[in-house]
Amino acid sequence: MKGMKMPAPHDDLLRPLAHLPAPDFLARAVPRVGKVAMVSSFGADSAVLLHMVAQIDRALPVIFIDTLALFPETLAYQRDLAQHLGLRDIRHVTPDRGALFTHDPDALLHLSDRESCCQLRKVEPLARALHGFDGWITGRKRYQAETRASLLPIEREPETGRIRLNPLAAWTAADIAAYLDRHALPRHPLVTRGYPSIGCQPCTSPVRSGEDPRAGRWRGSAKTECGIHFTGGMMHPDRKDSAA
Repeated sequence: MKGMKMPAPHDDLLRPLAHLPAPDFLARAVPRVGKVAMVSSFGADSAVLLHMVAQIDRALPVIFIDTLALFPETLAYQRDLAQHLGLRDIRHVTPDRGALFTHDPDALLHLSDRESCCQLRKVEPLARALHGFDGWITGRKRYQAETRASLLPIEREPETGRIRLNPLAAWTAADIAAYLDRHALPRHPLVTRGYPSIGCQPCTSPVRSGEDPRAGRWRGSAKTECGIHFTGGMMHPDRKDSAA
């Protein structure tokens, strides 16, 4: 039908994989998607998915967005964990310096316009970094927040046709902790200081007992996502045109 976007042939190959255990799902889905990158914040539980990727292909591209506003502990953790896992293609992506000079010369934009700050420092750099890829791997999980409660293992971006793989969608906090322990993976140093979710330093605070794990992100505002999981301003997990 005219104007209707037809799914790519590999959608039917991906659907049967959606209910596999995460490591098997990844191992079988990645080659079926095509050219795939993992996008990692090297945050609180990033070691789990990075470890799985390392077991499949240590040369698989891993995109790390350095917003130039991250905690020093995150930058150190990124270097140490990548070396520990033997990852060979870490792609450091930063905001456009000219755009920063024009729109955020004093690095204070987050105080007046958090959405524009995230767009400038995260969304636009990632869009550039993902150019030419058929799909990408995310570490999102349903338990993290209400906005992720309906997250599917496989999503298709309607505007780009790119596939998103969310192998940990159904995992719980206990699953994450058990995997980290089983494989003796190093933790982000801020976790023990009350940061179960870690983003940019100016917009991340410790989480109190009983709070949502992402309550420390953009505290005091209605904002719950940085925007890299939006397309056309909309969240993806509830879309009916997802691949699974």
